[in-house]
This record gives sequence, structure tokens and C-alpha cells, in this order.
Amino acid sequence: MKMDENIRIAIERKLRQTMDGIEETLRQMVTREKLGIEDIRNALKGLKPSFSLLSQRWVLEILYVLLFMGPLGFNEIKRLLEISSRSLSDKLKSLESLGYVERNVTIGPPIRSTYKLTRRGAEVSLMALPLIYYMSYGTFQGEERKNQS
Repeated sequence: MKMDENIRIAIERKLRQTMDGIEETLRQMVTREKLGIEDIRNALKGLKPSFSLLSQRWVLEILYVLLFMGPLGFNEIKRLLEISSRSLSDKLKSLESLGYVERNVTIGPPIRSTYKLTRRGAEVSLMALPLIYYMSYGTFQGEERKNQS
């Protein structure tokens, strides 16, 4: 067994435990608090801006390049991702407004902006990985992918 296979198995085991724990906690909250569908809808409305942003093109790539290689300057991110200046600028502003990215300006000449993930941005990036993994492969620890008909 390769090292990367051992890592995958260990991560999948932790993810399964985490998902089971989240499910149990939510079930208890719904039962104990007697939450109705309207309560759940209202809670989900607050998540909409983040979900909308995270589903946009380039956003996850920006988060991951900053997670694994940051902090980085604007031009470094642009070069690494091969993204247009306008798209990168727009996405960074949106990420900053939601508290995922922090911009640091160094007075020059030239003026230089560097970007790094906030704690929230790093945590969101890490939490998105299992979702992306599961959506791509549909299984954890040898679970068979459910046939969708």
C-alpha cells in the first residue's frame, strides 16, 4: 500500500466520523428545538452569499493557491492561475468582503498588495475539500457509489 493510499484512508475515516457527528447533532437540534421547515429556510438564507461565491469560477482555485502557497502578491496569483486581472480583482474583493481573504498593502514604490487567507478562509477551504472529493468520487472507505437512475 502506498503512502498516498494510507493518507486517503485516514482522511476518509476522519471525514466519515465528522459527517456522522454533524448529522447526529443536527437531528438532535431539530428534535429538541422542534424546528420547522421555515426555521431551516431562514438558517439557510444566511449561507447563500458564501455558497454563491464559492460556486463561482476561480474562487476555489484562489482559495487553494493561497492555502498551499500564500501569502501571495496579486501578480503571483494571476500568473499561477492564468486568470485575467479583472476576474482576479473581482474575486479577491468578494472574498475579502466575506472575510475569507485579507489584503495587505505595502507602500512602495511600487505599491504592492499581498493576499492571505484569514482563519475563516483557511477553514472554509479545508472544509470544501471533502465536499469536492465526495462529489467527485461519491464514496468513502470503499463504499460503493450509489447507482443513480
